[in-house]
Amino acid sequence: MPIEPTEKIWLNGEMVDWDDAKIHVLTHSLHYGMGVFEGIRAYETDEGPAVFRLTDHIERLEQSAKILMMELPYSVDELIAATKQVVAASGLPSCYIRPIAYYGYGEMGLATTNCDVEVAIACWPWGAYLGDDAATKGVRMKISSWTRHEHNTMPPAAKTTGNYVNSTLAKMEALRAGYDEAVMLNSQGLVSECTGENIFVSRGQKLITPPLVAGALEGITQHSVMTIARDLGFDVAVDSLARSDLYIAEEMFVCGTAAEVSAVNSVDDREIPCPGEMTSAIAGAYADAVRGRTDRYKDWNEHAR
Repeated sequence: MPIEPTEKIWLNGEMVDWDDAKIHVLTHSLHYGMGVFEGIRAYETDEGPAVFRLTDHIERLEQSAKILMMELPYSVDELIAATKQVVAASGLPSCYIRPIAYYGYGEMGLATTNCDVEVAIACWPWGAYLGDDAATKGVRMKISSWTRHEHNTMPPAAKTTGNYVNSTLAKMEALRAGYDEAVMLNSQGLVSECTGENIFVSRGQKLITPPLVAGALEGITQHSVMTIARDLGFDVAVDSLARSDLYIAEEMFVCGTAAEVSAVNSVDDREIPCPGEMTSAIAGAYADAVRGRTDRYKDWNEHAR
């Protein structure tokens, strides 16, 4: 999906023109993948653009950096303010936001000792990641041949740039095979997550999502969905899932900032009822929550201006 440029990007404490937000070709993180990032959305509301769960996202960015022993040069509060500044400067009613922290130019080699940490925040218009009708018609999934990395290989609890080589390989494999997305298993053969989304499966009228120990990222959208589902009266559990659990699911959906809530209509060509009753209800409630239409979730909306 092409990026549509906006006017300004926040780079190391300053608002710069989109085309001037550049890095050196010998930037450390470009070569070694040592960076952390977030994907955040701002939505149009009756009170102006609101960033959904902004504080939670920036706090996760800080936690990811801590896992990598990367010292961010800005506080959580400073990065929250910078994000709101970028959204306001864009003039967009809704947008996708990408904060990223990385090691800049300074030393070539695996050590980051003499490399400064640089931070950028950009935003641009971006539609539904898995398609405009993903919530209703669903998407086709395949089990990837690529295994989700382990906790002592690459830290899945951190949203790091290098981790997403694993996801990109799985995503491209799925697309080239004619599917929309890939499901990733861990080395024990248990379901972890998709390439950029957490998974929910309905079995026996209970929604199940894999645990963090399976290699899934602790999703902010996942947490929102679990809260909404319970508020709607659905039974939600965190438990292990085998690939066969996906094949015989009563319904299935995935969720993430980019994908929002997207139904799944098949896994490895095994059809799944779509859209399911729970999926439709949760997708609708989530769409209302992010747009500030539900009073009980209004604390999740942080207004940019």
